[in-house]
Amino acid sequence: MEEAMTRLEHTLVGDLDIPGIRRVSEFEKDIEYYFGAEWFRNEYRPTESVQEYIDHLAELEKDEPHLLMAFIYHMYMGLFSGGQILHKKRQIEAKLRLRTAQPGQGEAVTNFEGKNVSNIKREMTEMMNKIASQLDEVTRRKLIEESKNVFRMNNKMVKTIPGTTRVIVRKMVKFSLFVIPVIIGMVIAKNRYLA
Repeated sequence: MEEAMTRLEHTLVGDLDIPGIRRVSEFEKDIEYYFGAEWFRNEYRPTESVQEYIDHLAELEKDEPHLLMAFIYHMYMGLFSGGQILHKKRQIEAKLRLRTAQPGQGEAVTNFEGKNVSNIKREMTEMMNKIASQLDEVTRRKLIEESKNVFRMNNKMVKTIPGTTRVIVRKMVKFSLFVIPVIIGMVIAKNRYLA
């Protein structure tokens, strides 16, 4: 997508290329850390859902490049929001020595090295709103529909990752183990108060 942003820098898509957001080199560092330097060049073969995603982005760039803004916006906002939560979680794990990696290793994509992420998010949101105000109603609707497509395609890719179901079930069990006693406690307290 960042290459597309460069190719489309003279369009509204280029307006979303806010200084400090590009992450390709950071993704590459993390891939190298987790999988080795040769993995991407020699071993990686996209899954069917990843290839569909790549093909869809290429088709959009060719036919309706302005719709790439949905993917650009949601990807970066995900890194600025959920990515920052994961970054902080890894920092806590490192402090508690629950991680074996050295601090910073394998987390380059979510490390914005002193940049104010809140300001970047605000700037990205303001720019997207400014762009949307320049679009006609039909194009805005298409952009909203493509935003929904971003989530559908992302979910389809996530489901292909081995172990994701197990992780979700484990999180639900942990959540239930916390929530159920809290609810029971609240019911007991309420009954005592009303009695």
